[in-house]
Amino acid sequence: MSWVLDNLDLIWALTVDHLRQSAIAIVAGFVIAVPIGWLAYRYTPLRGTVLTVVGLLYTIPSFALFPLITAFFGIPTLSEANLIVALTIYAVAIMTRSVTDGLASVDEVTRSAAIAVGFGPWRRFWTVDFPLAGPVVLAGLRVTAMSTISLATVGALIGVQNLGYLFTNGSQRRIIAEVFAGVVAVVLIAVLIDILLMLLGRALMPWSRRAATPRPHRMQAAHA
Repeated sequence: MSWVLDNLDLIWALTVDHLRQSAIAIVAGFVIAVPIGWLAYRYTPLRGTVLTVVGLLYTIPSFALFPLITAFFGIPTLSEANLIVALTIYAVAIMTRSVTDGLASVDEVTRSAAIAVGFGPWRRFWTVDFPLAGPVVLAGLRVTAMSTISLATVGALIGVQNLGYLFTNGSQRRIIAEVFAGVVAVVLIAVLIDILLMLLGRALMPWSRRAATPRPHRMQAAHA
């Protein structure tokens, strides 16, 4: 406990770096996954292939992915940019299927009604398809956020400063309190981001909460 109290400034600085790196990767992964997920949904014959290829990206070990990013994009291996690109790739691998599944969950009757009243493809996507796919997409985004925040700790292995430093440094110096502080900080960030996304989803998609709440008269009828 004394180590934690003596190093609160270090823990806070690493937490801020960790959160910034994770947030950039989560947002970038989401932005990239939306069009890929839409393509997989729109072109059914390619859906299986696209989702399989994108999903396989998650199976690439981070130690192998870092030098591959350097080879393909020219980003220095021992850099924060390399870590963020790697985290973005992993985020896309998780998010793409959620986007596709979310769009596939939209009721065709609702989609047909939008077409009937004159909605074009672009307007229909942003005002009908994507909002109704929101609950499924949000669930995938929450999983992506948790995974990204956890995976970001590997950055310490390539010299990137974040909460992973507490793991490596604490292990090397055998300071259990340092390792434990890193674990607690990562878990707290993940929980806070998850709560934030959940609240954001409730604010932006109030209809999903109403749909999930059973009506009283239906419940009474079921008991009867």
